[in-house]
Amino acid sequence: MTKNYWACLLFCLFGLLAQSQEIALLKYKGGGDWYANPTSLPNLIKFCNKNIHTTINEKPATVEPGSSDIFQYPFIHMTGHGNVFFTNEEAQNLRKYLLSGGFLHVDDNYGMINYFKKEIPKIFPDKEFTELPANHPIFNQTYKFPNGLPKIHEHDGKRPQAFGIFDNNRLILLFTFECDLGDGWEDPEVHHDPQNVRIQALEMGANIIQYAFEN
Repeated sequence: MTKNYWACLLFCLFGLLAQSQEIALLKYKGGGDWYANPTSLPNLIKFCNKNIHTTINEKPATVEPGSSDIFQYPFIHMTGHGNVFFTNEEAQNLRKYLLSGGFLHVDDNYGMINYFKKEIPKIFPDKEFTELPANHPIFNQTYKFPNGLPKIHEHDGKRPQAFGIFDNNRLILLFTFECDLGDGWEDPEVHHDPQNVRIQALEMGANIIQYAFEN
Protein backbone atom coordinates (compact mmCIF):
# COMPACT_ATOMS: atom_id res chain seq x y z
CA MET A 1 0.00 0.00 0.00
CA THR A 2 1.20 3.52 -0.75
CA LYS A 3 1.72 6.25 1.84
CA ASN A 4 -1.06 8.24 0.17
CA TYR A 5 -3.45 5.32 0.62
CA TRP A 6 -2.79 5.12 4.36
CA ALA A 7 -3.01 8.90 4.71
CA CYS A 8 -6.42 8.92 3.01
CA LEU A 9 -7.59 5.97 5.10
CA LEU A 10 -6.58 7.65 8.37
CA PHE A 11 -8.22 10.90 7.25
CA CYS A 12 -11.49 9.06 6.59
CA LEU A 13 -11.27 7.16 9.86
CA PHE A 14 -10.61 10.37 11.78
CA GLY A 15 -13.74 11.79 10.17
CA LEU A 16 -15.74 8.83 11.43
CA LEU A 17 -14.35 9.34 14.93
CA ALA A 18 -15.20 13.03 14.86
CA GLN A 19 -18.84 12.37 13.87
CA SER A 20 -19.54 9.30 16.00
CA GLN A 21 -20.92 9.11 19.51
CA GLU A 22 -20.49 5.42 20.17
CA ILE A 23 -18.38 3.42 22.60
CA ALA A 24 -17.01 -0.10 22.64
CA LEU A 25 -15.48 -2.64 25.01
CA LEU A 26 -12.03 -4.02 24.14
CA LYS A 27 -11.74 -7.81 23.91
CA TYR A 28 -8.04 -8.50 24.39
CA LYS A 29 -5.89 -11.64 24.54
CA GLY A 30 -3.87 -12.99 27.46
CA GLY A 31 -6.47 -14.66 29.65
CA GLY A 32 -7.61 -11.57 31.56
CA ASP A 33 -11.34 -11.18 32.10
CA TRP A 34 -12.00 -8.44 29.55
CA TYR A 35 -15.73 -9.11 30.07
CA ALA A 36 -15.73 -8.14 33.77
CA ASN A 37 -18.49 -5.82 35.01
CA PRO A 38 -21.09 -6.66 32.34
CA THR A 39 -23.65 -4.09 33.55
CA SER A 40 -21.19 -1.21 33.96
CA LEU A 41 -21.02 0.26 30.45
CA PRO A 42 -24.78 0.01 29.77
CA ASN A 43 -25.46 1.84 33.05
CA LEU A 44 -22.86 4.49 32.29
CA ILE A 45 -24.34 5.03 28.82
CA LYS A 46 -27.84 5.51 30.25
CA PHE A 47 -26.46 8.00 32.77
CA CYS A 48 -24.62 9.95 30.06
CA ASN A 49 -27.57 10.02 27.68
CA LYS A 50 -29.80 11.34 30.45
CA ASN A 51 -27.43 13.80 32.10
CA ILE A 52 -24.87 15.07 29.59
CA HIS A 53 -27.07 14.77 26.48
CA THR A 54 -25.11 12.16 24.58
CA THR A 55 -26.87 9.86 22.13
CA ILE A 56 -24.87 6.69 22.64
CA ASN A 57 -26.27 3.30 21.64
CA GLU A 58 -27.32 1.66 24.91
CA LYS A 59 -25.74 -1.64 23.86
CA PRO A 60 -21.97 -1.08 23.59
CA ALA A 61 -20.08 -2.92 20.89
CA THR A 62 -17.24 -5.38 21.50
CA VAL A 63 -14.09 -4.86 19.43
CA GLU A 64 -10.69 -6.52 19.18
CA PRO A 65 -7.47 -4.48 19.19
CA GLY A 66 -6.33 -5.73 15.79
CA SER A 67 -9.59 -5.00 14.00
CA SER A 68 -10.34 -2.01 11.79
CA ASP A 69 -13.68 -1.83 13.63
CA ILE A 70 -12.04 0.11 16.46
CA PHE A 71 -11.86 3.17 14.20
CA GLN A 72 -15.66 3.45 14.30
CA TYR A 73 -15.58 4.31 18.01
CA PRO A 74 -14.14 7.53 19.48
CA PHE A 75 -14.14 5.90 22.94
CA ILE A 76 -13.02 2.38 23.85
CA HIS A 77 -13.17 0.97 27.37
CA MET A 78 -10.95 -1.78 28.73
CA THR A 79 -11.09 -3.53 32.09
CA GLY A 80 -10.21 -6.75 33.89
CA HIS A 81 -8.18 -8.32 36.68
CA GLY A 82 -5.62 -10.48 34.90
CA ASN A 83 -3.14 -10.84 32.08
CA VAL A 84 -3.16 -8.62 29.01
CA PHE A 85 -1.36 -9.41 25.75
CA PHE A 86 -1.20 -7.53 22.45
CA THR A 87 0.44 -8.91 19.34
CA ASN A 88 2.70 -6.51 17.47
CA GLU A 89 -0.01 -6.07 14.83
CA GLU A 90 -2.62 -5.29 17.50
CA ALA A 91 -0.28 -2.81 19.17
CA GLN A 92 0.34 -1.01 15.89
CA ASN A 93 -3.39 -0.88 15.18
CA LEU A 94 -4.06 0.60 18.62
CA ARG A 95 -1.30 3.15 18.07
CA LYS A 96 -2.86 4.27 14.77
CA TYR A 97 -6.28 4.43 16.42
CA LEU A 98 -5.09 6.59 19.30
CA LEU A 99 -2.95 8.90 17.19
CA SER A 100 -5.78 9.44 14.70
CA GLY A 101 -8.24 10.71 17.30
CA GLY A 102 -9.33 7.70 19.35
CA PHE A 103 -9.41 7.44 23.14
CA LEU A 104 -8.78 4.38 25.33
CA HIS A 105 -9.90 4.25 28.96
CA VAL A 106 -8.36 1.38 30.92
CA ASP A 107 -10.01 0.82 34.30
CA ASP A 108 -8.00 -1.49 36.55
CA ASN A 109 -10.55 -3.79 38.14
CA TYR A 110 -7.76 -4.80 40.55
CA GLY A 111 -4.53 -6.54 39.63
CA MET A 112 -4.28 -5.35 36.02
CA ILE A 113 -1.67 -2.60 36.15
CA ASN A 114 1.53 -4.65 35.90
CA TYR A 115 0.20 -6.70 33.00
CA PHE A 116 -0.92 -3.63 31.09
CA LYS A 117 2.23 -1.63 31.72
CA LYS A 118 4.38 -4.33 30.14
CA GLU A 119 2.35 -4.03 26.92
CA ILE A 120 2.51 -0.23 26.65
CA PRO A 121 6.01 -0.18 25.06
CA LYS A 122 4.60 -2.23 22.18
CA ILE A 123 2.09 0.54 21.47
CA PHE A 124 4.16 3.56 22.44
CA PRO A 125 7.88 2.78 22.82
CA ASP A 126 8.48 6.53 22.99
CA LYS A 127 5.91 7.43 25.64
CA GLU A 128 5.40 6.80 29.36
CA PHE A 129 2.57 7.06 31.85
CA THR A 130 2.17 10.48 33.45
CA GLU A 131 0.03 10.98 36.54
CA LEU A 132 -2.78 13.46 35.92
CA PRO A 133 -2.91 16.35 38.41
CA ALA A 134 -6.20 17.17 40.12
CA ASN A 135 -6.56 20.29 37.98
CA HIS A 136 -6.57 18.37 34.69
CA PRO A 137 -9.66 19.25 32.59
CA ILE A 138 -10.99 15.69 32.75
CA PHE A 139 -11.84 16.35 36.42
CA ASN A 140 -13.58 19.61 35.55
CA GLN A 141 -16.14 18.74 32.90
CA THR A 142 -19.88 18.73 33.69
CA TYR A 143 -19.03 17.29 37.10
CA LYS A 144 -16.35 18.76 39.34
CA PHE A 145 -13.75 16.66 41.12
CA PRO A 146 -11.40 19.20 42.72
CA ASN A 147 -9.39 16.42 44.40
CA GLY A 148 -9.01 14.37 41.24
CA LEU A 149 -10.04 10.75 40.78
CA PRO A 150 -12.57 9.56 43.40
CA LYS A 151 -12.11 6.42 45.48
CA ILE A 152 -14.91 3.96 44.69
CA HIS A 153 -13.66 0.60 46.01
CA GLU A 154 -10.95 -0.18 48.56
CA HIS A 155 -8.31 -2.76 47.71
CA ASP A 156 -4.81 -2.17 49.06
CA GLY A 157 -5.34 1.07 50.94
CA LYS A 158 -3.64 3.08 48.19
CA ARG A 159 -4.85 6.41 46.90
CA PRO A 160 -6.69 6.50 43.58
CA GLN A 161 -4.52 7.60 40.67
CA ALA A 162 -5.20 8.55 37.06
CA PHE A 163 -2.33 7.97 34.64
CA GLY A 164 -2.27 9.20 31.08
CA ILE A 165 -0.45 8.99 27.80
CA PHE A 166 -0.45 12.18 25.75
CA ASP A 167 0.07 13.12 22.13
CA ASN A 168 0.71 16.83 21.47
CA ASN A 169 -0.85 17.64 24.86
CA ARG A 170 -3.99 15.62 24.05
CA LEU A 171 -4.81 12.86 26.51
CA ILE A 172 -5.26 9.74 24.37
CA LEU A 173 -5.05 6.95 26.95
CA LEU A 174 -6.34 7.08 30.53
CA PHE A 175 -5.51 4.41 33.10
CA THR A 176 -7.53 4.60 36.33
CA PHE A 177 -5.92 2.79 39.26
CA GLU A 178 -7.03 1.96 42.84
CA CYS A 179 -10.41 3.45 42.05
CA ASP A 180 -12.53 0.77 40.34
CA LEU A 181 -14.94 3.04 38.50
CA GLY A 182 -16.44 0.08 36.63
CA ASP A 183 -17.58 -1.56 39.87
CA GLY A 184 -19.34 1.67 40.76
CA TRP A 185 -21.14 1.71 37.41
CA GLU A 186 -22.57 -1.77 37.89
CA ASP A 187 -26.13 -2.55 38.99
CA PRO A 188 -26.64 -1.62 42.68
CA GLU A 189 -27.17 -5.23 43.80
CA VAL A 190 -23.79 -6.38 42.41
CA HIS A 191 -21.53 -4.57 44.90
CA HIS A 192 -24.11 -2.94 47.21
CA ASP A 193 -22.36 0.42 47.02
CA PRO A 194 -24.07 3.37 48.70
CA GLN A 195 -25.97 5.52 46.23
CA ASN A 196 -23.64 8.50 46.68
CA VAL A 197 -20.64 6.31 45.80
CA ARG A 198 -22.36 5.01 42.64
CA ILE A 199 -23.24 8.56 41.63
CA GLN A 200 -19.61 9.64 42.08
CA ALA A 201 -18.47 6.79 39.85
CA LEU A 202 -21.06 7.56 37.18
CA GLU A 203 -20.28 11.28 37.23
CA MET A 204 -16.56 10.62 36.83
CA GLY A 205 -17.32 8.21 34.01
CA ALA A 206 -19.47 10.84 32.32
CA ASN A 207 -16.60 13.32 32.60
CA ILE A 208 -14.26 10.85 30.89
CA ILE A 209 -16.67 10.26 28.02
CA GLN A 210 -17.38 13.97 27.64
CA TYR A 211 -13.67 14.76 27.55
CA ALA A 212 -13.00 12.01 25.01
CA PHE A 213 -15.80 13.17 22.71
CA GLU A 214 -14.77 16.83 22.85
CA ASN A 215 -10.97 16.59 22.61
